[in-house]
Amino acid sequence: MVRSGVSTVPVKEHREEATSIGVSLGLIITSDSILKGLKKDEITPLVERVCSEYGVTLRDRVLVSNNKEEIKKAFSDLVSSCNVVIVTGGTGLSPRDVTVEALKNYCNKDVPGFGELFRYLTFLRHGSAAMASRSFACVSGNTLLFALPGSPDAVELALRELIMPEIRHLLHELRKA
Repeated sequence: MVRSGVSTVPVKEHREEATSIGVSLGLIITSDSILKGLKKDEITPLVERVCSEYGVTLRDRVLVSNNKEEIKKAFSDLVSSCNVVIVTGGTGLSPRDVTVEALKNYCNKDVPGFGELFRYLTFLRHGSAAMASRSFACVSGNTLLFALPGSPDAVELALRELIMPEIRHLLHELRKA
């Protein structure tokens, strides 16, 4: 259907068109406590499991400290080989939370609905503390970038409720001429 020269193809049809798109995911975990061995990495096995369930290839995983330059380097290294990069940790308000500042300059298009929906879903689970999250998504060249909190619960929520159900559709939209 076309109204005023604009296609109104339903989202369902867009999703169907995108089913064959391969997803190559890069994971960056920012965590000083995991690096120091004070905390076990629960993020990698979680992401591996969810990727497997959705037929997504986890191309690479990088563990870095809460340091802007390390986060930037890890992203620069992954962006050429992955069409999706997920960064966990460093999205809160503490002085050590620098992921947003490290990555915002790589964004050429924001995806504001992701952060809005993520905070809404977090609010439904945890109440008003959700406002402290600065999680975001954007397009960087031909890559989708998602910055998530470092808690396994938050990562699983974002992956299962928002990212994985739409990832191929988003990549399809990104590739349109």
